[in-house]
Amino acid sequence: MSSRRSAAVAGVLVSAGLVSALVLAPQAGANGQEPGSAQGGKAVDPAPAGVKLTTTLPVRISVDNSTRKTSLTATVKNEGTKESGKIRLLVVGFDGLSINKVEGCTPLTKENLPEGSNSGFNCPLDNLAAGATKSYAVDASYDLTKKGRICLPVQAADGSKTFWQQGPVPFGTVNPAPNAPATPLLLGTDNKPVTPGTGQLPSTGPAEDLLPLGATGAALLAAGAAGVWWSRRRTG
Repeated sequence: MSSRRSAAVAGVLVSAGLVSALVLAPQAGANGQEPGSAQGGKAVDPAPAGVKLTTTLPVRISVDNSTRKTSLTATVKNEGTKESGKIRLLVVGFDGLSINKVEGCTPLTKENLPEGSNSGFNCPLDNLAAGATKSYAVDASYDLTKKGRICLPVQAADGSKTFWQQGPVPFGTVNPAPNAPATPLLLGTDNKPVTPGTGQLPSTGPAEDLLPLGATGAALLAAGAAGVWWSRRRTG
């Protein structure tokens, strides 16, 4: 009888442990950072042999409805087998998304901003080892009455070549929350401002236009390839 009771107690404890693990696992994941995505990215000019540069953005950000402030992480990767040498990452805002600060980076002057952009920062890197990543904390503002896009080109240090460019890719919402503290935005979703006289956003499809299709996009497409950076028309 005693052994039966011991076995029953042990079974209950094991079951409780399994339930606890199942309950705690999702919570632990929720507290982690949002996974990064290279959505809307494309290789442009050939990189040096053995070097493969890419970038990632979070799949989800949140805009404070009272201050219009948001933050995100921009990451550059070298997925190749050799060191990158001197390169630079640019973080550029379009339309309703304005870049206020990028940690460790300097603002682009007005004359060096690409056509259609409102703000940008230059993040020089002396070298990125094979398999290494470098992340930058980005502070931004988002006017939710407009569409908003961000662009991450990875260039040679002098800007003569663009090895990779992500975007301009949109962040947007299909679920407005005017009375909530914050509005969540998803990468690859084109923000549709609330139509005057209604309280809902028009329906939006998936990210069918990850590369710009408006005036900025037309200028970039005319340069010879979708999403090719303005370095095609300006060196350095």
